[in-house]
Amino acid sequence: MSLGTSQRYLYLYLASTAPSAPLMQGRQTEAQSDRRETYTTITMGCCTRECGLIAGAVFGAAVAILGGVLIPLGNSIIEKTVEKEAVIESGTTAYDNWVAVGGTVYRQFWLFDLKNPLEVLGYGAIPVVVEKGPYTYRTRYLPKENITFNPNNTVSFLLPSGAIFEPSMSVGPEEDKVTTLNLAVAYNESFDGPYNVFTGKDDISKVGVIDSWRGEKNLSFWDDPYCNMINGTDASSFPPFVDKKKPLYFFSSDICRSVPASFVENLDLLGIEVYRYSLLPDTLAAPTVNPDNQCYCKDRVVTKDCTIAGVLDISSCQGGRPIYISLPHFLYGSPFLHKMVMGLNPSEEHHFTYLDVEPTTGFTLRFAKRIQVNMMYGPSKVITVLKKVKDYTIFPLVWMNETAALDDETADMFKRELFSRVAMLEMIQQALLGTGLAIFVLCLVFYCVLKRRNRNQSKFV
Repeated sequence: MSLGTSQRYLYLYLASTAPSAPLMQGRQTEAQSDRRETYTTITMGCCTRECGLIAGAVFGAAVAILGGVLIPLGNSIIEKTVEKEAVIESGTTAYDNWVAVGGTVYRQFWLFDLKNPLEVLGYGAIPVVVEKGPYTYRTRYLPKENITFNPNNTVSFLLPSGAIFEPSMSVGPEEDKVTTLNLAVAYNESFDGPYNVFTGKDDISKVGVIDSWRGEKNLSFWDDPYCNMINGTDASSFPPFVDKKKPLYFFSSDICRSVPASFVENLDLLGIEVYRYSLLPDTLAAPTVNPDNQCYCKDRVVTKDCTIAGVLDISSCQGGRPIYISLPHFLYGSPFLHKMVMGLNPSEEHHFTYLDVEPTTGFTLRFAKRIQVNMMYGPSKVITVLKKVKDYTIFPLVWMNETAALDDETADMFKRELFSRVAMLEMIQQALLGTGLAIFVLCLVFYCVLKRRNRNQSKFV
């Protein structure tokens, strides 16, 4: 076979075995269609997932925003509820607790028994005393009397001072005998007041604040406008939403002046958070330490030119009788006071005054008001029994502890009526905020992962 013939046979063979041009084009078109269909399916699937993730992220953000919005809204609701219930008017929680003390109030007395009276009077010896007590009375069990609401959003009342002896809480009967100076100085009035306080109806920040006492807006015991100011409440309650950074002021008729109490610590009282406030050491400090006390210094001779700390001369509000008020056992007092009387042992734990205040409502849920009544005596050429006395002495007569604490029933009422609602609202707020943020973050992360995977797949298609 010639070369030309062989070439013709080879050409015919190749032509007979190769696919035709139309068939090749059809297969190419089909493959491209399959690829487009696959890509479209992938793209549509990805779009569905991406849209779902975006929708989830939007939903999560919306839930989180709702939770965030509820925080100020919830706080506003809480504030409005507290402000409404803190007003002193019939039907409110504050009024029910204001008219009559919810818990039992006790007033305990420790008398100072003078062990060497003959030596003191005959030779001017330093007195030696022994504390004897407590003698316990239940007090403030009577509701306020003569309650009168006034047009200027104030209410006036009298505070009864009844007392019932509690033998089971005392070291002995009322007939026990002690040797001391004249006790005619003890407070024995049947009423305290009248008081006139703001109801908080028009301004909740003034609720319970004393407007006047015994018909006067200022005291007249001190020779200075600052010391004659009546500041704060009677310490049974304070305006709501207490700021621990600011002192709480209260007026005490027992010491004839107003005093500030400062924040000490947070405490738990029967499951309720309270702020503890206390009188600081400089409350009765000498004017050289606390200049604000300068106008309380009445007798420069007895107080060594106003340098003695720890005592307050209240003779001007005790009919001129030489009565001095201090903390028990001259706590925070000058060393001079302890040199002039033997047998005293001051203890901050047992002798300091404190208030435990619930910060949202401003109610005082536990307190211990501790003060000591002292009498001053000194050298005298007129009084025979004092001729041997060498120096002025501030002699302790009695110290008392007026105390009360929240009981279980009242604590449950507080938690049920106020704190349980607050806690539930806060829980809802936190749940919405936390859940919304979690959904938003998760959807956002999955969306980013999906986008990156789609980009990688598109490179190979």
